[in-house]
Amino acid sequence: MSEIRKVESTRYVAHLPFTARDLSSALIFTRTLVRSLAFLDELDGGEATLTYEGEQNQHHRIFCDLLVANGRRCERRAGHDGSCQPRGGLRA
Repeated sequence: MSEIRKVESTRYVAHLPFTARDLSSALIFTRTLVRSLAFLDELDGGEATLTYEGEQNQHHRIFCDLLVANGRRCERRAGHDGSCQPRGGLRA
């Protein structure tokens, strides 16, 4: 029998420039993009951030991402009102 080996992976960050009218529109676009790709196990959508092209040291969080029940993460918007709760398809 052949032995199954676990392959270790390295985390990378993909920078994908796009245009938007303002920060609010850019946040909506980014949330939509992350949620549309949530089926990919390799994607850590809860850690997604947004920067202005010329100010890449100032990151805006997209999701709250705090740990909630059953090891899941809060998938509400960063800075949301009310309690955290797991929703939708982001991975734990």
